[in-house]
Amino acid sequence: MTAIKIGLLFGGRSGEHQVSIKSARAIATALETGENQEKYQVIPFYINPHGIWLEPEKSAQILASGTADDSQCQGSKWQFPSQCQEIQVWFPILHGPNGEDGTVQGLLTLMDAPFVGSGVLGSALGMDKIAMKNAFAIAQLPQVDYIAVTRDEVFSGPCVFPKKCDHIDETLGYPCFVKPANLGSSVGIAKANTRQQLEEALDMAAQYDTRIIVEAGVKAREVECAVLGNGQAKASVVGEISYDADFYDYETKYTDGKAQLIIPAQLPQNIVNKIQEMSLKAFHALNCQGLSRVDFFYVEETGEVLINEINTLPGFTALSMYPQLWEASGVKFADLVDTLIDLALNS
Repeated sequence: MTAIKIGLLFGGRSGEHQVSIKSARAIATALETGENQEKYQVIPFYINPHGIWLEPEKSAQILASGTADDSQCQGSKWQFPSQCQEIQVWFPILHGPNGEDGTVQGLLTLMDAPFVGSGVLGSALGMDKIAMKNAFAIAQLPQVDYIAVTRDEVFSGPCVFPKKCDHIDETLGYPCFVKPANLGSSVGIAKANTRQQLEEALDMAAQYDTRIIVEAGVKAREVECAVLGNGQAKASVVGEISYDADFYDYETKYTDGKAQLIIPAQLPQNIVNKIQEMSLKAFHALNCQGLSRVDFFYVEETGEVLINEINTLPGFTALSMYPQLWEASGVKFADLVDTLIDLALNS
C-alpha cells in the first residue's frame, strides 16, 4: 500500500502561532503511530509569522524541536516549496486569523487538494464572532445578549462613542465582556464592571480588530462539546472548564494548573443531550466540516443552556479539550486523526 502524503501545515500569522506548533507536534506523532505509520507520510510545512513557507526539511526540524528561529527564515510570500505539489491531503492546524478564518482554506481550495476541516464559509463564520452570533440567531440557538461595535465608533468624535456606550449601559448592563471579533485564545478580551472599564476595554479591543462584540455577563458554568464528521456528524461527551480567575483569559487558558478540564462534566442527562443537540445544530448552521468544538454557558439556577461560540480548528495537543473529549467518547487520538483525514478525502 502506497502511503498517502499528508501536508501538515502549522505555525502561521496569528497570536496562536506557538499553540499551532504544539498541535502539529501531537498530530505528527499520531500519524506515525500504529497503523497510521503505514497509511500516511507526513510532510510538514511551517509558516513563519511573516507568512513565509519553509520547505519540509527545515519544517521538520522546527516540528522536532518545538521552536523556530524566525530570523533565519528566508523566502518570499506566495513562493511555495516545490513539495507542495506532492500533497494528497492537507492538514492545516493553524489557529486564529490567517489560518482558521477561511483565508488558508481558500488557498487550499485553489490548490485543488482535499483538506481537513471546514471550508471557506464555515471557517469565516466561525472566526468572526459577530457573523457567528448572527448565524446562531437565525438558527434560533439561545445565546447571551450582545451588541456589535466598530473601530470607527470607538475612535469617533465626542458624540458617537458616548452614545454607543450609553446604549451598551442600558441594554446589557454590567458586568459585560468586550471582545475583538476575529481573535482567538482570549486575546484582547476584557471584563467591564463600570462605564470607565467599558470605555477602556473598547479602546483596547479596537487596537486588535475593526469589529468588536460586547456580550452581557452571565453567572454560569462553562461547558464544551466536540463535533466530528461532515453531513452525518456526531457529538462527543460534554466537558467542563473550571478555574479560579475572574474569567477564562489568555493567562488562565495557557498556564499549567490555572484551569482544570472535567471530563465528563457532572450534568443532568437532559442537559447533556441538549448541549449535544445544540452543538450539531450550530455545526450545520455554519456549514462546518470535519471538526469543531462548541462552547456553552450552563446557567444552573434556571436550567438554561446558552451557546457561546464555535471553534472550527480547536487546540489539538494531547491535553487539549477537543481530543480529550473524543478520548472519553471512545476515540483514541491516533484514530481521531485518521478519521479526520478520511472525512477530508470523502467531503
